[in-house]
Amino acid sequence: MLRAGIVGLPNVGKSTLFNALVANAKATAANFPFCTIEPNVGVVAVPDERLQVLSNIS
Repeated sequence: MLRAGIVGLPNVGKSTLFNALVANAKATAANFPFCTIEPNVGVVAVPDERLQVLSNIS
């Protein structure tokens, strides 16, 4: 399993992107800095045969 994180400055759309990528996501997205303090965790299925090769590398 690969892990990835969304990192960036305040108010750039990280929570909005997270909600768009994860089907059942309910990350709070508001128009003020530091709206989301606690990390949000989600799982996304990415059907691609190349992922198994990448997984074996690490």
